[in-house]
Amino acid sequence: MPPPSKLESLDKLYYSISEVSEMTELPVSTLRFWEKEFSELSPKRTQKGRRLYSTKDIETIRMLRFLLKDRGLKLDAAKAELRNNRKGVDKTHDVVRRLQGVRATLLRLLEAAQSRK
Repeated sequence: MPPPSKLESLDKLYYSISEVSEMTELPVSTLRFWEKEFSELSPKRTQKGRRLYSTKDIETIRMLRFLLKDRGLKLDAAKAELRNNRKGVDKTHDVVRRLQGVRATLLRLLEAAQSRK
């Protein structure tokens, strides 16, 4: 089984924008932009205005990344998908993520088998 990704081993209550950027491999500017565009994404703010992302916020970012980057949807289409079929998007994203993990494991096994020849 592949090692848990940074996103699967969330152990804190809140994460900074830089931590979320690193976890999701998205620029900080993209996270800020998505926060303005998607009402589903609403990190808490400290008194000084710093963003604090919950695990729910991070899951929303993962779904947005899936819709916008992987599926190639435009902003309006992604908004409609989340509004009309959030559970379906979540399930699809989860299946794709698991399949990617299986693929990575199979590739590592193939490389190991080839190196033994």
